Amino acid sequence: MDRLAAMQTFVHVVESGSFSAAARRLQVGQPAVSKTIAQLEARLAVRLLLRSTRGLTPTEAGMAFFERAKRAIDEADEADLAARGAGTELRGTLRICAAVTFARLHIVPHLGTFLDRHPELDIDVVLDDRNINLVEAGIDVSLRMGPLSDSGLTARKISECRRVVLATPAYFERYGEPRAPADLSRHQAIIYSLGGGSHWRFERGEEQQSVTVHGRIRVSAGEGVRASVLAHRGLTMASQWMFAPELESGAVRETLADWDLPRQELWAVFPTGRLSSAKARAFVDFVQQLLAGPDSAQG
Repeated sequence: MDRLAAMQTFVHVVESGSFSAAARRLQVGQPAVSKTIAQLEARLAVRLLLRSTRGLTPTEAGMAFFERAKRAIDEADEADLAARGAGTELRGTLRICAAVTFARLHIVPHLGTFLDRHPELDIDVVLDDRNINLVEAGIDVSLRMGPLSDSGLTARKISECRRVVLATPAYFERYGEPRAPADLSRHQAIIYSLGGGSHWRFERGEEQQSVTVHGRIRVSAGEGVRASVLAHRGLTMASQWMFAPELESGAVRETLADWDLPRQELWAVFPTGRLSSAKARAFVDFVQQLLAGPDSAQG
């Protein structure tokens, strides 16, 4: 087996976490994958993987090799595309990461359209509200919300939308509706620990107000925020993306609409030090077009 094929096998093993899963991706037998990795380790004279009952974990050398192998494969694919011309089909597997609720509502339902445009392409979707390590997870592009804390990231802003304070009509009927940000201190807030926490900052013209809200429910995932609000347990601050269907149907209602909150930004983030692949760039363009369409919740 040539070096590029061996690198591809190793990358699949690391990304999938097992020889059997990599074999299924490559459509070969598991013994062939195991043999390739053994030959690769023998040629390099270094242990690349730690094997245990819990699965496979790259060693420090293995992680370094994975990153460089992934980069080499991407650059080889780019060279093929450049040689064949712009009309060449995208091939292989694109591995993306996004927050659970945003992906469920705005990305996953449209993946079929993207795949129909690129019939030789497969997509692995990793759903996680946290900012995971892109290199360790083998991610080609991550869709991240909010300001980027790491200025060294390779990123491209895709879109942004309004943040609003909202609750169900039933909640407002029972507890009343706030007329000013200060009124929020008398309400139960559903606090999203990854989405602004308990400190909410409002602006109206030149006026600014910061409010610390209180609530008995604090969650670390958008799905928990949605479930709590829709169960009439409190109001929350969220992007319009998070509650797009319910805002449209009236199942939730915005309040304090004459005040502005910091807008929610969406970024495409690529692994540091690696050229973004044609597959990743095509997907980011697709998402940008989705969110710019007439059915987007940007407001």
